Amino acid sequence: MSLASFKRATAHTGPRAAVLAVALAAAMGGATFAPQAAYAKAPAADVAIPFEEFTLPNGLRVVVHTDRKAPIVAVNIWYHVGSKDEPAGRSGFAHLFEHLMFNGSENHRGEYFVPFKQVGVTDQNGTTNTDRTNYFENVPTTALDMALWMESDRMGHLLGAIDQQTLDEQRGVVQNEKRQGENEPYGQAFDVLTEVMYPAGHPYHHTVIGSMNDLNAASLEDVKNWFRTWYGPNNAVLVLAGDIDVKTAKEKVARYFGDIPASPTMAQPKIDPSPRAESTRSVMQDKVPQTRIYRLWNVAQYGAADLDRLQLLAQVLGGSRSSRLDKRLLHQDKLVDSVSAGAYSSQLGSNFVITADVKQGVDVKKVEAVIDEELKKLLADGPSATELSQARTVFKAGFVRGIERIGGFGGKADTLAECTVYTGKPDCYRDSLKTIETASAAELTATGRKWLGKGDHTLVIEPGARTALPEEPAATPTPLTLPAVDGKYKTVHSDVDRKAGVQVPKDFPELKFPALQRATLSNGTNVILAERHDIPVVQFSYLFDGGYATDAGKKLGTANFTLGMLDEGAGNYDALAFGDRAESLGASLGAGASLDGGSAYLSALKEHLDPSLGLFADMLQRPRFDAKDIERLRGMWLASIAQEKAEPNGAATRVLPPLLFGAGHPYAMPLSGTGTEASIQALTRDDLTAYHRNWVRPDGATLVIVGDTTLKDIVPVLEKHFGGWKVEGAKPAALQIPAVARPAKPRVFLIDQPGSVQANIYAGELMPSTMDPGAIKLDIANTVIGGDFTARLNMNLREDKHWSYGARSSMRDALGQRPWLAVAPVQIDKAAESMAEMRRELVEYTNGSKPAAPAEVERIKAIKIRSLPGAYETAGSVMGTIGGIVRYQRPDDYVFKRKAEIEGMTPAQVDAAAKAIDPNALTWVVVGDLKQMEAKVRALNFGEITILDADGKPVGAGKAAK
Repeated sequence: MSLASFKRATAHTGPRAAVLAVALAAAMGGATFAPQAAYAKAPAADVAIPFEEFTLPNGLRVVVHTDRKAPIVAVNIWYHVGSKDEPAGRSGFAHLFEHLMFNGSENHRGEYFVPFKQVGVTDQNGTTNTDRTNYFENVPTTALDMALWMESDRMGHLLGAIDQQTLDEQRGVVQNEKRQGENEPYGQAFDVLTEVMYPAGHPYHHTVIGSMNDLNAASLEDVKNWFRTWYGPNNAVLVLAGDIDVKTAKEKVARYFGDIPASPTMAQPKIDPSPRAESTRSVMQDKVPQTRIYRLWNVAQYGAADLDRLQLLAQVLGGSRSSRLDKRLLHQDKLVDSVSAGAYSSQLGSNFVITADVKQGVDVKKVEAVIDEELKKLLADGPSATELSQARTVFKAGFVRGIERIGGFGGKADTLAECTVYTGKPDCYRDSLKTIETASAAELTATGRKWLGKGDHTLVIEPGARTALPEEPAATPTPLTLPAVDGKYKTVHSDVDRKAGVQVPKDFPELKFPALQRATLSNGTNVILAERHDIPVVQFSYLFDGGYATDAGKKLGTANFTLGMLDEGAGNYDALAFGDRAESLGASLGAGASLDGGSAYLSALKEHLDPSLGLFADMLQRPRFDAKDIERLRGMWLASIAQEKAEPNGAATRVLPPLLFGAGHPYAMPLSGTGTEASIQALTRDDLTAYHRNWVRPDGATLVIVGDTTLKDIVPVLEKHFGGWKVEGAKPAALQIPAVARPAKPRVFLIDQPGSVQANIYAGELMPSTMDPGAIKLDIANTVIGGDFTARLNMNLREDKHWSYGARSSMRDALGQRPWLAVAPVQIDKAAESMAEMRRELVEYTNGSKPAAPAEVERIKAIKIRSLPGAYETAGSVMGTIGGIVRYQRPDDYVFKRKAEIEGMTPAQVDAAAKAIDPNALTWVVVGDLKQMEAKVRALNFGEITILDADGKPVGAGKAAK
């Protein structure tokens, strides 16, 4: 991952990083280290993704991987162009073009999402980083021709579809994406770091999203020349993975792509990690709840063995529960609320990054000194044998889990594409695995000294006023004379009639869902097993009653805090040893709460299933709740609440439930379940043990299992570890959730966040329970207005007005009434206008003046039904569906009954369901800079206006709208 996209670091770590996925995820979360005398053998390093490949005469390289577990094909195309290739004065071009290529082609005018949605696409997206642009989607096997037609049409037939209106529209969307990122706490950090870490003239000196001035300066001819330069077949790699074979791929790819002429062959910039000679430091202020430290080094490029060794070193230093930084800063010295380390890869050079969120009142220099001390110790002495072995196990276990998916971020298609683009070897990940398997402590130490000995930059972001970062005026790019196309590239004849448009298939794969096998343990737990033998992993989800709702009248956050403590030490393992043991097994464990219940999960490698279940049993039956760990987690919890309140969406979703449900209601609490500062401060060990005793119990619980096992094999192991689980006292009675009347008229609440460049708009009201007989019809009705990219709200505010990066509406599942929320982050100067448009859309939809059109309903039915064969590709998706079957008392064949109900749904039924939305009973919450928006919002006359603080308390009398 490039430095420029590190601020979205958990979203896509890249396929080499797919090898390292678990480690990078852990690096973002922080963890601890305690030596473990005995550790499990790491998974075998010979795990592979079989592939075949071929190249068309026009230069398009195609990689094919066959995986028949589901009737879907992942289509993943990578263009070898990113922000590194942008000339001075045109920063952001690559990312802008990613958006433009979703907006239609010469033979398909209109949104590219629409036909894909009609065939049941899943995991569809496009992304840009410093080095490449990619487009990917999973489609039913019968829709592969359609997907290849669409991808080839925008590769070979795009220019005629780009006009000034399209450019202006997508430029506005991108600029709102930029505002949305910068509006987040710490959102300006990487605008600064990108410029600091690389010298002027280096391809990584500017951000991927670019500057507002450069985006505004982009002309139509600039954009068209950019396409002519970079988007030919000879600068692309196409990966097809899933229900496909190489013979079929050759026929279809040649037919759709073979007649597209090659583009000029453009030189790639030279590898240039740009290690820095001196250490530097800077400080900036932002609207943040606590000080954050970033410390970065420029290190080796993608594909270098040194980078793999630095990944291991980062894991030891600050990547997991075995981390030295976590042990020292979180557990021992108690100076931070979180700390992490990771190495993030890019084509020309990568970044080694340490981040730390400093506890309130702690001297930043003290934290920096500890980081420096621990790093120097590691570089002087190297990792221990145990540390190195556990780091290897974490990486390899992550790879095994990652290759379950054929597509999407970090799936097998992504892995093959990235390796091919950057190294020319589709299986370059095997080199990484080999390096990880064989790297010695001495090699890690030498590599660390080579790259981390000097040249770092430390950025400290302190709480204060946010100041807009200055931007240079857009420069005039140096004119580019394109070289001639290499004569070796040829086209082949195609019989595709482009003028006929894209052909949507009529036949689609049937929905398949694994049979649910059942058993009952002697402790009273119901067991549900769905077998999946694709990878040697077994996943468990122990479902309990309870949840946030049981906090009502007590200390908010108790449920979530208690379950969050379960993996902070159990049985004979203290918190450090527990995490150490889990990593040595390659296991992932944890627990958390939702509104109406709790769950604990385990993902175990099959070869370590028995000891992993033993650790899981300790976690559930014998949590320690040690005082020192309660205090440590309390500090982290309070910091997370402060982060929520500083973040616009977090602030809104903290105050909305109490407004919707009313004080004292079991659901009247922040949607995150984190509670309040006062309630978390007041939590005691007795509160935690009481919740555990009452709600984490086997009687009446359900254990859902999905993965590589059988009922015959797994039940005896479960009896061994859980059969003797006994609890004290009777199970508490089920909580009764009272119904709440909607308000008689609309209400508007404003939360001031001075300096915001966006307004975050929420409009909410209560809907019937998830268990309501009309729930499926209401879901379809919601999808019409805001439940899909192609829904009305998003098409209006993003695609038509380009005031927003995206507008949506959704409902949260609940046993009682559930909140329906329409959400739109918009540019601050269009806050009132956006609210007016949202209300207009809702009024017209629900009063019958703009009802659900038959074509609209058919489109949404197709989206819901045809995506089902691909929706259950992973064990996690199957587990989530079974969890819903259990929680909401659905029949085992619910997925088939839901499908049948959607198939039979009529526009009249959808319109009737839509009337559950009442525009005259909405509760509006708008977060932004009131100086810039309050007067115009008041002028809307939507209802009584109240100004709230981040805790939901009125800060002034508020004036009724006139």
